[in-house]
Formats: sequence, structure tokens, C-alpha cells
Amino acid sequence: MILQNQVVVLDLDLNDPTFIRNPYPLLAQLREETPIFWEPRWRKLFFTRYEDIAFLLRDKRLGRSIRHILSREELGWPPPDPRLPAYNNFQGQILMEHEAPDHTRLRGLVSKAFTPQRVEGMRQTITAIVNRLLDNVLDRGQMDLLRDVAAPLPVTVIAELLGVPEEQRHKLRPWSAAIVKLYEVNYSEEQAAAAERAVTDFSALLRDLVAERRQQPQDDLITALVQAEAAGDRLTEAELIANCIFLLNAGHEASVNGLTGGMLALFRHPDQLRLLQDAAVRGESVLFKTAVEELLRYESPLPLFERWVLQDFSYQGVELKQGTEVALLYASGNRDERRFANADQLDVTRQDNPHLTFGLGTHYCLGAPLARLELQVALATLLQRLPGMRLAVADEEVRYQSGFVIRGVQGLPVVW
Repeated sequence: MILQNQVVVLDLDLNDPTFIRNPYPLLAQLREETPIFWEPRWRKLFFTRYEDIAFLLRDKRLGRSIRHILSREELGWPPPDPRLPAYNNFQGQILMEHEAPDHTRLRGLVSKAFTPQRVEGMRQTITAIVNRLLDNVLDRGQMDLLRDVAAPLPVTVIAELLGVPEEQRHKLRPWSAAIVKLYEVNYSEEQAAAAERAVTDFSALLRDLVAERRQQPQDDLITALVQAEAAGDRLTEAELIANCIFLLNAGHEASVNGLTGGMLALFRHPDQLRLLQDAAVRGESVLFKTAVEELLRYESPLPLFERWVLQDFSYQGVELKQGTEVALLYASGNRDERRFANADQLDVTRQDNPHLTFGLGTHYCLGAPLARLELQVALATLLQRLPGMRLAVADEEVRYQSGFVIRGVQGLPVVW
């Protein structure tokens, strides 16, 4: 351990399989001993405590993007990757990668289409999708919860919401999975090529659908985005397409890992599982709302988010310089004993639960209401229809994916 400008420098291998499987003991140690540290491999300043993360998420001196302030040359970045023209263009159009006033404009237009009423109107559709997925496996007495329910559910929901024709929907999950691989560190040549193809093909599909909706409007999100207008302003075609892809990617990863990680946590805490099983049998929905919030806190599906320092300032005795990237460890903040009583204890009845999983401030997750609804419906329907469901393998046999930034299992075999 060394100090650099009064900041501890630590080597933290986020992609160590042992850490990915159970990061919480090390994160607890970091919160106590080195809550703020510099990691040279990632070249980021890490924050581990809830109070710090929550403060920085709301602080407008940090942002998701910095290119509106500093050029690539000033940041010391190489030129844009020539292998990724479609991917780079897509990233440049999504609302999450902009700050005010561009972010305000984009979020306002997307929000006009992606309304709470439209999300709540999906409840029956989501219930029908979950039941259909369970109908396909019920007679088997076993399934892979990831492959058979968790993975197809959010893709099907977003496809329904957007209005993607059924015969095209099988392409969406592979496209999304390929694109988000580039959010990890040190992606391969093959992964870069796959992401570029995915963005190109996905954009072509959406471009055709946008053209159709301009001619023949329907009751779907693409039509609503085409028609969304504020102060005479509309989304460009490139913005519309990029943000449709973004909605799929962002919603899909949180929901997939939220459901599988949540169910695995319940299998590891049979007393909490029994509470939900009893509530499902009685048809009580209230407990599933607090349960979903607790599962999202306890096993954060997206454990780390990043921000750029937009202007110099001092925080907690640390000088944050413009152009520095900070890494906010949601998974650590969500287990911080200073904010959550018995933070390492799973409690599906927990009431005081302002977890960080969907972010805070300007970039609070636009799709949070849809993710919550999907998880509440899926959890309740699963436990109602499969009250005897249990893990089909020993806990230590459950394997995790290779990356930490999007943390999830490779599969979750269950029997009933």
C-alpha cells in the first residue's frame, strides 16, 4: 500500500473469480480501512462508502460524460477505435452519455414516451409472459432459471414495449449481450467485432421500424418516441435508434441479474424464501415490493458505475482533478453498515431501504419502474406456481460470469 497525493493506491483485481463470487468481505474491509483509493490498473479513484457515493451521484461537478469539456487529446485518449464506427456513434447518442443541456433535452423527450402510465400498463403483459415461460417448463420438473425465465423475460417485455415483431425478437438478447461486453475492461478483438455487428444489425432493424411507424403509427414505444415533442423539438432518427438500443441493454442486464441474483440469495436464506412463498400462496403482493428493493440492495446486479470529474474540487480531503474518472462501488455502498442496519442480513421486510442500485441525481435510471415491475411480477409468479422450487446443485457449483461491472451467474438450475 502506497500513498499518491494523499490517496491510498491499491491493486484491486475486480475480475478475480473469487472476488466476483463473493466481493462483500473485501468491500467491507475497504470501507473500514481505505474507503477512498486509487486503482492504477483501472486508472480510477474508487469510493466504497454509501454517504460518499450518494453525495457524488448528486454532485453536478461530476458527470457521465466529459467530452463536452475536454477533447480526446486533452484527456490523453487515442483516436476513436476505427473498428467500432457504429458502436461509437451509438454511444455518442444515448442520453446517459450526455450532460446538461443535451441530457436534459434527450431525457425530457424520451420521458414523454416512456411514461409511468405506459410502464404500469405492462403489468398484465408481463404476467402473461412469465406464465408463458413457465408453461414451457412446468412438466419437466426442472429448468435453468437464467436461460428459461430470467434472460428471455426482459427482452420480451422490451420487445413488446417497443413494438418489435415477434419473428425478430430472438435476435435481441444476443445483440444486447454482445454490446454490453464492451462495458467490461480489456475486451477482446472478437468481442469488439461482435459488438460492432450487433449495433449495426440492431440499428438497421430499428430504422425500418421507425420508418414504418412514421407511416402507420401504433400503440408502442417506438411510435411514442417518433411523436414525442417538446418546445417544437423532436428526437433525431439516430437519437431515437440509439436510445431504443440503450433501453434494451440497460433494462435487460439489471432485470436478468436482479432475478437470478435475487433468487440465489433467497435459496441461501430459506427463512426469507419461506416468507415470500407463504405470501405468494396467499396472493399478497405488498411483501414483494419490499422484497425486490431488498434483493436489489443485497445483491446489486450492476455493482459499479463511473463518473467523470468535470471541475477541480476537494472532497473528504482528496483533491479531485478535472478529467479524473471515479468508480462508485454500489455493491459496497449497499452493504454499508453506517446506512443500513444489519447490512449483511437479507430482510425482505426491510422498510428503510434507499439503495443505490438505480443511481441518484440527474442520471437516475429511467427504466427503474419497469425493472421493479418485472421483478415483482416474476418473483410472485414463480413462487406461486412453483412453491417447492429449490436449487438443483450445491451452492458452490453455481458459476459466475467473468466480469464484475455486470455481475451475474452463468446459470441457475432449479427443481420442484
